[in-house]
Amino acid sequence: MRAAFASTIDAADPLAALVVGERPDPTPPDPDWVVVEVRASSLNHHDIWSLRGVGLPADRVPMILGCDAAGVDDAGNEVVVYPVVPDPADPRGMSILSENHPGTFADRVAVPRANLIPKPAGLSFADAACLPTAWLTAYRMLTTRGRVDQARSVLVQGAGGGVATAAVLLAVALGKRVYATSRDATKRDRIAALGATALAPGARLPERVDVVIETVGAATFDHSMKSAAPGARIVVSGATSGHLPAVDLRRVFAMQLEILGTSMGSADELRELLRLCDTRGIRPVVDSVYGLSEARDAFARLHAGEAFGKIVLDHQR
Repeated sequence: MRAAFASTIDAADPLAALVVGERPDPTPPDPDWVVVEVRASSLNHHDIWSLRGVGLPADRVPMILGCDAAGVDDAGNEVVVYPVVPDPADPRGMSILSENHPGTFADRVAVPRANLIPKPAGLSFADAACLPTAWLTAYRMLTTRGRVDQARSVLVQGAGGGVATAAVLLAVALGKRVYATSRDATKRDRIAALGATALAPGARLPERVDVVIETVGAATFDHSMKSAAPGARIVVSGATSGHLPAVDLRRVFAMQLEILGTSMGSADELRELLRLCDTRGIRPVVDSVYGLSEARDAFARLHAGEAFGKIVLDHQR
């Protein structure tokens, strides 16, 4: 079958480790697993990090990449794949598809049957395939961790990427005042079109916010702290600009701020997210769509930092 996979590990030039070619059909490792015919998948920065060897050691390659997918199960049901797999051999007790088990960038993928969630009929395969990682992370950041139902305003740092763009769309749909920063003027225009007030990094906000969505790290964390209202939640799921920001602890205790970490989300949260997108008419921002055979071009776009929203692989092309 066709697949996009890591043939080796290359920390300096991750795209050099990517191969698009043939791999054996998946074999379910357990009777409770099922093979899904993949109709669409989407890229995440996790896939680039895997090519660099982060979470994917050299003794596990070749490894089919990809966390996100929507497709059809063995009974003909349209499903979305929840990518977190129980894994007793992993110190965390779990792993994400493409770490210990082959991922979704293939014609077919084997997953536990319990990881299959019905795809709402109103969502296309491409839209549904954008949700299980970046969108699920944003949803959990806002709801479970950020308690956005108790908030009036939200700041999203570094909007343009998958998680941050999802957070903007979801917070706007939930009726919050949303501020979002980006270094790119063109991306700021696109963010504003989604319903947020778009600002340059570090710009003074018209108000202090109740929830901050922080995926950037060192470059924006001081601004996140200064933009937070008393009792605000700063929710962190990434650190693309550095993971050791200076933190003024006096502000933390004087303003009674909460700094909360999170990663991904649960299968139940993915069900909630799918229901929300279906009933509210929320659709992911899709930057571009490539065929599975064009996966190298898709990876190059993601690696170059050019994308606004999600990059999708259409497995039927």
